[in-house]
Amino acid sequence: MKFYNTLTRQVEEFIPRQEGKVKMYTCGPTVYNFAHIGNLRTYLMEDVLEKTLRYLGYDVTRVMNITDIGHLSDDADSGEDKMLLGAKREHKTVRELAAFYTDAFFADCEKLNIKRPDVVQPATGCVDEFIRVIEALMDKGYAYKAGGNVYFDTSKVAQYHKFFNFKEEDLEVGVREGVDEDENKRNKNDFVLWFTKSKFEDQALKWDSPWGVGYPGWHIECSCIAMKYLGEYVDIHCGGIDNVFPHHTNEIAQSEAYLGHEWCRYWFHVLHLNTAGGKMSKSSGGFLTLQKLEEEGHSPMEYRFFCLLSHYRNSLVYSEDTFANAANAYRKLKSRAVALGSEGEAGGEAYERYKAQFREALENDLNTSLAVTCVYDVLKDKELAPAAKRALIAEFDKVLSLDLLKEEEAPKAGAPDAAYIEERIAARAAAKKAKNYAEADRIRSELAEQGVTLIDTPAGTTYKL
Repeated sequence: MKFYNTLTRQVEEFIPRQEGKVKMYTCGPTVYNFAHIGNLRTYLMEDVLEKTLRYLGYDVTRVMNITDIGHLSDDADSGEDKMLLGAKREHKTVRELAAFYTDAFFADCEKLNIKRPDVVQPATGCVDEFIRVIEALMDKGYAYKAGGNVYFDTSKVAQYHKFFNFKEEDLEVGVREGVDEDENKRNKNDFVLWFTKSKFEDQALKWDSPWGVGYPGWHIECSCIAMKYLGEYVDIHCGGIDNVFPHHTNEIAQSEAYLGHEWCRYWFHVLHLNTAGGKMSKSSGGFLTLQKLEEEGHSPMEYRFFCLLSHYRNSLVYSEDTFANAANAYRKLKSRAVALGSEGEAGGEAYERYKAQFREALENDLNTSLAVTCVYDVLKDKELAPAAKRALIAEFDKVLSLDLLKEEEAPKAGAPDAAYIEERIAARAAAKKAKNYAEADRIRSELAEQGVTLIDTPAGTTYKL
């Protein structure tokens, strides 16, 4: 198995510390709002990595944190506390907000066939571990108290910037618009391990500590949760590309300072899903959720398929046209797979060749697009028995998880016939052309009540029951 290691900036063979066993850590969500489809792309590709490793025979233990403590924009105590803002927005307590959006996140994951990690740990459940590790860092001379807060001293680390050769001037906190420099820091790259003094005087979640009542910084939680469940070594650490700096950089610094040895050998990062306007983000307010896609008549599997057609190290650009094309291709692919008969037997030279082809695609830096191509190659092979095709697709779907052989539910009794639906679609199109959008919406709602979901595509409107 080979994949791109962000730490070494090259595709390299994966060799776990313990033969046959993989310790894998995934940075989880900050649960203050729904995950957008850009967030979900990262978790989806991490899911493919985990399932690939299991498919190849590895025993995988995967741990994920849940950030349910206030998450600032940076360690200068600037920006906004996302959890607190979310709680005020929705008139909930911070804990109620966290519970609601944690459930919503895993509901989205379930719809996308993203396997739940073996361990899911909210940060609020590990405060004692955070305090213990911070105390050790202070005892070892890697941390200091200033202005009421506890900071990690990056000058004590031999090599702080392990991922990339950053220029010092590019990391100057004060040069970024809207970000104030934290004058308590000894060095501009130092980061907060524990807050007791914050501009958020009404911070909802606080705990007693040796340094006063306060709450942990963002970076310390992942290091401590990973060490609690995976021990002193992690084989693979995953996250979105925007986690590389400062989050993962700081994780390495504090973890290796505490442990006294190398912590994680392989770092797996997924690039952003972008729109025409750039990176999709919650702060922009216009983010697209899985629920929104469903309301537009698309299935979660169509989005999973859309993601698998692109390599995880390439930015994926979302547009209505590109997604509609992928969704249409998925529906056709699934229809062909479901229609397969059971004649013949699985096995033989061609059967084994396709299995090897699929495995090779995954082993080659998780080439999911080529893995999907294997499905098409199997379906169009006229010499392959239907039973063999069905068995191969079932085998491939252990990793792809596209539900390719899953029968759709039969239309509900009393559903309108095709002629009526097409007539209503034409009436809706006429209403939209006349700019009578209220009537167009009424027709969509009318059909929805009858179990008909309209799907608007660049080629026109289709539907599903």
